[in-house]
Amino acid sequence: MNKLLTLALLAAAAFTAQAQSYPGNKPIALVVPFAAGGPTDRVARDLAVAMNKQIPGSNFVVENTVGAGGTLGAIRVAKAAPDGHTLLVWHVGMATTPIMYRKLSYKPLEDFEYLGMINDVPMTLIGKPQLPANTYRDFENYIRANAGKLNLAHAGLGSASHLCGLMWQSAIKLSESMTTIPFNGTGPAMNALLGGQVDVMCDQTTSTTGQIEGGRVKGFAVTTARPMSSHKLLKDYPTLAEMGLKNFNLTIWHGMYAPKGTPAAITKQLNEALQRALKDPEFVKKQEALGALLVTDKRVTPEGHKAFVAAEIDRIRPVFEAAKAYAD
Repeated sequence: MNKLLTLALLAAAAFTAQAQSYPGNKPIALVVPFAAGGPTDRVARDLAVAMNKQIPGSNFVVENTVGAGGTLGAIRVAKAAPDGHTLLVWHVGMATTPIMYRKLSYKPLEDFEYLGMINDVPMTLIGKPQLPANTYRDFENYIRANAGKLNLAHAGLGSASHLCGLMWQSAIKLSESMTTIPFNGTGPAMNALLGGQVDVMCDQTTSTTGQIEGGRVKGFAVTTARPMSSHKLLKDYPTLAEMGLKNFNLTIWHGMYAPKGTPAAITKQLNEALQRALKDPEFVKKQEALGALLVTDKRVTPEGHKAFVAAEIDRIRPVFEAAKAYAD
């Protein structure tokens, strides 16, 4: 047997042994860079249950590392040991933070191993119950007439609701911007809307459908390119594109990441487990109930996932730069 063949066989054996020994007796932390109870946290907790079914002996647990627009959680994972036991579950913040933070201490496209996309979550434009509008057209007319007097809540700089609010105001070309009020997370922002302290919010269906269904907020439109005809509640709401905002399409995707340098045997095992988890009937049912669309295209692969995030950074950059929405 020649030397090259021997080395190849040894490498293959090591790869297989590494995959078989993972995860051992250690839990696998799914780090969520936001508070418990928020939409990303909810996705991660449902995913943890599904992932535990896919890797024998695994113990996926969600850990919340909150602060600095999600960057503290990302930093924690970027600096963690690359052994597959500390992973990140994050949304579009992976693409917005390198734009908002001009002195970011990590590079989203270089400091992580991309494991695959999880879902696309549509956004819903909602208002406090007291607003004198019941259709999107009446709502937009009211906003135009009172923009300087109204405020729009979001869950913090770089959050999904912040991005949606910026894109929507830019699309309708308000003569005077609404006052944006940042909160420390989706929960506090939603509570302020429920209490009537703020007027408008644009947030993920994972946190808005229950409030709309319970009549605690008013729903006006969804942000997907096509109507959500299969969703029992959101099928009755128009898309912003249908309402004249040409090509408006915004979904808040979630992805999973490992520290740079995590062995290929482990990242391969995690990606394969993720792809199986996305077909788990219980996980599918939970996501569908929230209006989330599970990823089935090439973005579920590490290569497709990374290419998509790079394209999202390019797409989103002009919105934040025009608004001068910097966090530093």
